[in-house]
Amino acid sequence: MRHTEQDIAFAGLTGQATLLAEGRVSAVELTSAVLGRIAETQPTLNAFRHVRAAEAGREAEAADRRLADGERAPLLGVPVAIKDDTDIAGLPTAFGCRGDFPVRDADAEIVTRLRRAGAVIVGKTNTPEIGQWPFTEGTGFGVTRNPWDTAHTPGGSSGGSASAVAAGIVAGAVGSDGAGSIRIPAAWTNLVGIKATRGLVPTAPEPELFHGLTGHGPLARTVGDAALLLDVLAGTANRFRTAAAREPRPLRIGLALNVPFTALYTRLDERVRAAVVRLAGVLTDLGHEVVETEPRYGLIGLDFLPRSLAGVADWADRVPDPALLDPRTLANRRTGTRLRPLLALSRRLEPLWSRRVGKVFSDSEGVDVLLTPTTATPPPRADVFADLPNWRTDRAIVAACPFAWPWNVLGWPSVNVPAGLTADGLPMGAQLAGPAGSEDLLISLAAQLEGVERWHDRTP
Repeated sequence: MRHTEQDIAFAGLTGQATLLAEGRVSAVELTSAVLGRIAETQPTLNAFRHVRAAEAGREAEAADRRLADGERAPLLGVPVAIKDDTDIAGLPTAFGCRGDFPVRDADAEIVTRLRRAGAVIVGKTNTPEIGQWPFTEGTGFGVTRNPWDTAHTPGGSSGGSASAVAAGIVAGAVGSDGAGSIRIPAAWTNLVGIKATRGLVPTAPEPELFHGLTGHGPLARTVGDAALLLDVLAGTANRFRTAAAREPRPLRIGLALNVPFTALYTRLDERVRAAVVRLAGVLTDLGHEVVETEPRYGLIGLDFLPRSLAGVADWADRVPDPALLDPRTLANRRTGTRLRPLLALSRRLEPLWSRRVGKVFSDSEGVDVLLTPTTATPPPRADVFADLPNWRTDRAIVAACPFAWPWNVLGWPSVNVPAGLTADGLPMGAQLAGPAGSEDLLISLAAQLEGVERWHDRTP
């Protein structure tokens, strides 16, 4: 039986939902504690852009009435946070930018689904300007820091969501991923982060995000909690929770340490390599066959850049005052505008990349799942990126994060799982990746690995 606020804070989504359903804590008490932790940690972690204190209090009171009436829902009364690229009625959506953005008058579809599941939405989390970078810093909000070591970044672009979950402020949060923006901060904060197959989670009111690269997904401390949140976001009932509770069959797993072509120098940090190879050994001990393999990524980056930078240009064109944007954003906007004529070609080439990379899963020597690093390095130091010119920022991004983005071009799922800590106590992650629609298998495998690794027992 859990007694302390610390126990409840780290009970997870499922644990908190159970405590609420059993009447051992009220939604008002739980939400009040979350709001208190936000206030306490903002000066150090700076995870939140907007806090819905009054609104969350009213939502918690309504949840307690529903609970008292015997109603049950997957997240009834559970506080969650949402990245500031997602519309919440009554708040602006600034996506990390400065400026006087209009207040939105309607929720995004995923917010509607969270409300339907009973969640109490406590606020919007920080993200770098237009989600461009794997660090969460900007003149619009300051520097978001990693609860494992506040001298380091939690990653990005869903860095505020990751920081909030890792610190136990909320048990789960929603992020988005267009080049690793869920998986990278999950890797650097000891979390599970899921990038789903394109189209599984709705992007409404937008028809698509960043020309098909970006999708919403969960960040949580356990596979079961991430599966629960994904079920809510995707409207898949208990599909992924069932997968998390199911043992996978013996699998053929490809250990892939080769770096996708980036045109810039990249090197896999030996600490990350050792952590991923160690997990390969754990998977072998669990009865799976692990073989070394090298997916044929080719020049897939040529497909990524037009879509990514045109997406930046799309968003930059919407801001109230473009003069307030970071000079690097303005440079990317110009490049994205020039690359816009290549968008149609990029989309037509996507099946080519799917066939090329997909051979690792489909040929006679194919594997069921790939195991790769999520990032090439442990989390970098925070507060060092703000004054870098564009070319040095690009070099820093590529050096740290070359592994995640091909799966956004393909639109295929992947899951970050914690891979351990460095000697200095900094988290590292590994990526379980598969072809389209393989979320069930990836989640099942991640849950089996969690049963041995028990990464959720580690807290900052």
